[in-house]
Amino acid sequence: MDLQDQLKNLFPDHVPEESPSTQDDSSGIWLQDDPIICKYEKRKGKPITILEGYTGASEDFKQLAKEIKTTLSVGGSFKDDKIIIQGDYRDKIMSILKNKGFKVKRVGG
Repeated sequence: MDLQDQLKNLFPDHVPEESPSTQDDSSGIWLQDDPIICKYEKRKGKPITILEGYTGASEDFKQLAKEIKTTLSVGGSFKDDKIIIQGDYRDKIMSILKNKGFKVKRVGG
């Protein structure tokens, strides 16, 4: 008899509650209520996409940056709480983030 069976015997009327989860179960990244801002800029004549506004842990944001870079097979970096992706991939990045459960706001152009 395991612990769950013992608890059911002690409390037969108890119905376990399902707690609302604020984390993405597939990757363990904290989801926030505020939208992540997706911007487009040109630096030194080359297009880049900037993601900012994540309020969770920086390790989660780094993990998210790595997932985006490997999914799109592009270069990029993480610095100053911003993800910088080489190229104009706003639409693809926004769809990836929406599939993960984030709210995304497109800024500029």
